[in-house]
Amino acid sequence: MVTLIGVTGCGDGDGGNGKAGKSPAPSSSAPAALTEAQLEAVAFTDGEKAGAYTANEYALDGLLSDGYTATPAVCQPLVSLAGDVGDHEPAAQVQRRVDVPDEMLGVMVDVTLRSYGNGEAAKVMQSLRKAGRSCAGGLVEERAIARARYVKVEPTGLPAFADEADEASAYRFTILDVKDRTKLYEYLTVVRAGSTTLAFRGEVLDTKDIGGVPQDIMAAQWKKFRAGRV
Repeated sequence: MVTLIGVTGCGDGDGGNGKAGKSPAPSSSAPAALTEAQLEAVAFTDGEKAGAYTANEYALDGLLSDGYTATPAVCQPLVSLAGDVGDHEPAAQVQRRVDVPDEMLGVMVDVTLRSYGNGEAAKVMQSLRKAGRSCAGGLVEERAIARARYVKVEPTGLPAFADEADEASAYRFTILDVKDRTKLYEYLTVVRAGSTTLAFRGEVLDTKDIGGVPQDIMAAQWKKFRAGRV
């Protein structure tokens, strides 16, 4: 993610988007959480291709970890869904970095698969939609040595396979650079299938608007996930 500073408050507004799912099922009938091994089996492998993009395993912790927090707190799901900084602790998690090799200023997508027990996956989506609405006017992403000022959170288009999922939400973030002059853009799409969420966070180290998380990446990961869960 880009390194930025600045502070702003959350604004009211209809920032939510997506295919809303059914109410969470009672814990006794909620789908079982996948194990880390099961998530690994349906996630991108190291070096796997998705169109022009290549997936890689993170050598250390991936992006959007417990080092990313939001102010106000209601905006947290837009910044990081990691269990240590959110209200919903996943049972297992797998992260991948997907980009074009050797393209320094190209698109980078963080792909994170998380499984939850006791109907928590549906509650994650509820929290995400609430954050989209409550934080439409802005928020602050805080890290150990930097702050990022989001000036707008707005709904954007869902992936083509969204109707196959239980729920899906997608957002476009407008972020200011360190001098509060240049606008940068990032995208977040989160899809829920039963007890699992698939989150795609897209960014580019440039001022251009990439128009959304690349469809090739999302479609390839969804296809692999569905094939492994049949």
